[in-house]
Amino acid sequence: MQKCLYMAVAAALIISSVYAQEKHNFKVTPTGRILVDGALYATPQKESFPDGMSIPEVRLGGKLSYDNWSAMIDASYAYNKIGLRNAWIEYSFSPGNSLRVGNFIHQYGLQSNSSSQKCTMEQPVASALFTPGLQLGAMFVHYSRAWYVAGSFHVESNALKEMMNAPLFNQQGYGILTRLAWRQSPSPDKALHLGISGGFATPQRRLENGEDVHDGFVTSANFPTKVVQKQAVGASVTDARNLFKFTPELLLASGRLAFEAQYFFQQINRRDNPDPYVSQSGYATLRGQVIGKGYSYSASTAMLANPAPKTLECVLNYNYSTLSDAGAAIFGGRANSMGVTFNYYFNPYITARLNYNYTHTWDRTGENPASLNTFQARLMVLF
Repeated sequence: MQKCLYMAVAAALIISSVYAQEKHNFKVTPTGRILVDGALYATPQKESFPDGMSIPEVRLGGKLSYDNWSAMIDASYAYNKIGLRNAWIEYSFSPGNSLRVGNFIHQYGLQSNSSSQKCTMEQPVASALFTPGLQLGAMFVHYSRAWYVAGSFHVESNALKEMMNAPLFNQQGYGILTRLAWRQSPSPDKALHLGISGGFATPQRRLENGEDVHDGFVTSANFPTKVVQKQAVGASVTDARNLFKFTPELLLASGRLAFEAQYFFQQINRRDNPDPYVSQSGYATLRGQVIGKGYSYSASTAMLANPAPKTLECVLNYNYSTLSDAGAAIFGGRANSMGVTFNYYFNPYITARLNYNYTHTWDRTGENPASLNTFQARLMVLF
């Protein structure tokens, strides 16, 4: 039945396109994404990282707009699974003020965007741990020349799967996210951006002896490669009361150089334990255009826009993460990672990436230290 999802989306796009020809103020834009990856691994744990190629994801969907209303829906085929991804409706009260409702990526730091807009092969492990993915909820955004403000309410990720099952849906945990950024852009290719994001969440669903229990949080991230999906660090905290987190962010851009950095802090308070569980991470990214016209800042997203076509970009990245907290007696592991990525933007629709990444993990209960050298390439088609 899930396989009918793509057919339904495709049929809706065709019907909407025909309708759009009759109603000129109604616009439909097909959207899609194809990723083709290849990877070679050098590691003492070679049996866990076989070389190979994969198509990590194929998406098909569409964007619609009518007067002050807009919407998006897409379906994804990834790792032999088909599922709904973006599904939202947005109303713009005025330029720079909008409300979005549905399933989408909520604003929390510099990495709160689609994977197709990230400059590294995969987002840093430090960010993957604490930056939310797609969440079902509502978000208000206000932006002006100097400020960007976002606030949202969401339920946990399981809600999208259980939304048609009222007893389970009513039990979902919820969260609140905020993002505030001040920026100055004296010229199109120069930008200074300072921001901070904060979040709060109640415990989420987990299964214990077949029963639905809402008393914990799971934080984890894979090694930064998609050809092999293997967890790098991960921690599960039970008997939790709530979660608090925040992340300051910095972005600098001048001509063909740009710098981005974030620090993440997360604290989980527990019911019967006076010591909270604290985890932290951070990353720094230096971007440079070997061939290009310089970076530009996007006021509507509070991030750098994708470079112009025929740009060759070099990206250096370092990040460190720890899910081990001796005071809380939880050892989810530590990871540091460094990498270099070359991106070539053929045109607005096709991008090629070449990446080397070294990741080392240790201090995780039940797991031996691991070191992974990754050599990988990607061809991405986006429309």
